[in-house]
Amino acid sequence: MSSVDRTPSAGPSTALLARALDASPVPTAVLDAGAGLRVVWSNAALDAATGYRPGDLVGVDVLADPRVRVPDPATLRDALRGGAAFSPRVVLRRADGAHVPCEAHLAPVDGTTWVVALEDLRALRSERAEHVARVAAEQRERRALALVSRVSDLVMDVDEPHALREIAALLAGEVVAWAGFYLDDRGLWAADGLDPRRPSVRPRPASVHAPGTDPVGGLLAGRVTGPVELDLGAPWAAGSSTAWLVDQLVDRLAGVGGGAAGGAAPLVIAVPGRRRTVGLLVVLPRDDGGVAGLDAPTRTVLELTARRVGLSVDNVRLYDREHRLAETLQRSMLPEQGEVDGLDVWTYYSPNADDAQVGGDWYDVLQLGPDTAGVVVGDVVGHDVEAAAAMGQLRSVVRSSLVDATDAGRALDRVDHLVAGMRVPRPASMVLSVLERTAGAWRAGLARAGHLPVLLVREGQASLLQGTGGPLVGFGGAGRSADVVDLLPGDVLVYYTDGLVERRDRSLRDGLAVLVGVAAQVTARDAAGIGEELLARLADHPEDDVAVVVVRVPHDHDDRRTWPSPRQRRWRLPSEPASIARARHAVLRTCQAWDLPDAANAELVVSELVANAVLHGWGHVSLQLHDTGDGLRVEVEDANPTPPVTTDGHPGRVGGFGMTIVERLADWGWRPSRAGKVVWARVRPGALPRPGADGR
Repeated sequence: MSSVDRTPSAGPSTALLARALDASPVPTAVLDAGAGLRVVWSNAALDAATGYRPGDLVGVDVLADPRVRVPDPATLRDALRGGAAFSPRVVLRRADGAHVPCEAHLAPVDGTTWVVALEDLRALRSERAEHVARVAAEQRERRALALVSRVSDLVMDVDEPHALREIAALLAGEVVAWAGFYLDDRGLWAADGLDPRRPSVRPRPASVHAPGTDPVGGLLAGRVTGPVELDLGAPWAAGSSTAWLVDQLVDRLAGVGGGAAGGAAPLVIAVPGRRRTVGLLVVLPRDDGGVAGLDAPTRTVLELTARRVGLSVDNVRLYDREHRLAETLQRSMLPEQGEVDGLDVWTYYSPNADDAQVGGDWYDVLQLGPDTAGVVVGDVVGHDVEAAAAMGQLRSVVRSSLVDATDAGRALDRVDHLVAGMRVPRPASMVLSVLERTAGAWRAGLARAGHLPVLLVREGQASLLQGTGGPLVGFGGAGRSADVVDLLPGDVLVYYTDGLVERRDRSLRDGLAVLVGVAAQVTARDAAGIGEELLARLADHPEDDVAVVVVRVPHDHDDRRTWPSPRQRRWRLPSEPASIARARHAVLRTCQAWDLPDAANAELVVSELVANAVLHGWGHVSLQLHDTGDGLRVEVEDANPTPPVTTDGHPGRVGGFGMTIVERLADWGWRPSRAGKVVWARVRPGALPRPGADGR
């Protein structure tokens, strides 16, 4: 046939159809169902698939020939009689003896003639297996991404006490049999969180071990990369980081997937910070395949977890170092609790916990002479190290300006001139006062530079001493003036910064009105009690730094035992020996104000606790006193997280009996705090115990 008629009315010729079927890559045959189900024609693809020569399959009875196995011939015959297309499963025996499972797609052509196309189920099964494998891999990757996302959420709160333990538990529940973190912070320690209390610490080895004898030390030093399989039964170098970690893991992994009994070896992964390795992530795989047995998603999860935890730990420690530096800088610039001859003075400062915990608020109380005192409260804009540094500069300038000052206005003028030449980078407000005693009475000169007015409380009435204001510090070139107030016995002056009264949900004017109303209702009569009552009502949740100075002119006939007073006192003391005497004086005054008997017991307990905080702690020391109704509760906080212990003294030197003394006079205990620890004691009522028969 030389040409084909392609007009719409004409179809392809029989010869062309035969050539097309023969060229088709689908194994195809034509069957005759008149007598059995015989093959009358097969294409080249079927011959190639079965391995037979062309024409060998012609005449084969599908229902009777052993080379074709039909699972259910009767059902196939019924389907043929029905005359509709159907697709049974058959098994062909190739010429080489191999059996090929196929799906036969049969369709009637004309009368008893059927056409069949065969589909090799082996290829289909392989494709399905590949598809299932791809789907499983995608599911593992999605689970890994979801797990990393959950870890990231936990890492956001990595400074919580048990954050690392929660992350390890998440890994153990999803991808490994067990997980744990060890941080390297002046030694290696098992970490549930970032709390520096470390019951078991691996000190840094004094010597450098040979390569291969201390792989954990190599990870920490950055000499070894990648996960390390740790053989718990190998003899590691004594004193090495690896030996210490193995000792820890033998106990911790006992009964966990056979980890300590010769099962899967734990893997150690470095937890990298920015510049150094900050710790280790140790995991016990579910299968005994080591590093090679980890699939790609699991390894990705572990590596990303270690990296994110490391960066978060580094951030927290960096912030903590900067915060401690800034807070130490600021607190070193704040004076001690003010003591002025002839005046009852109480001071308080607290940074805003929502910010960097450092700012520009400050106060100062100075005994300028036998009958002269200076009181200053100021506020530098900002909550950062620069604000604290500017505050330090201003505090030094103010102190130098008050040394020989008798007039608050002239002293503030001097401050303006000095600050203008220093170019202090932050604006600041201030109220500066000079208090003078003449003929037994006190007179206060007050000068304001953009600061809130001082509060005067007199005989149950509170008022703001608005007086003469002025621009911010450094902008008073026209000359400052001071307002003079004659103070009567019992009068109270309250100096404060805006953190005491300012809130987001009310205006500053409304805050000042609240302050006036609260101050008029204060029942306490001593400066400390007045200050504590103001803080309790106004500064439970301050939104800014708070600095407060309360100055009270005492009566000659004051009887503190009759004063109603809030049953709480607090002081922040510098970590120096002089604070011990100040704490003793504070507790004696408090017991007198609260009419508590046996103040000597409380004095001795406070003395010992503050002495321990000063001698063995660091940072500031916080002293709090509470009247619980059945005794005095004392709380002393310092930055050393190590708990105190009772001893029988230190051999060869004086001391060591402090907590033994406390134990005889009080019930005591301790608890961790974010800054370090709090040691508390409830002083038992009664006189000092008598010496026992042993003379103690």
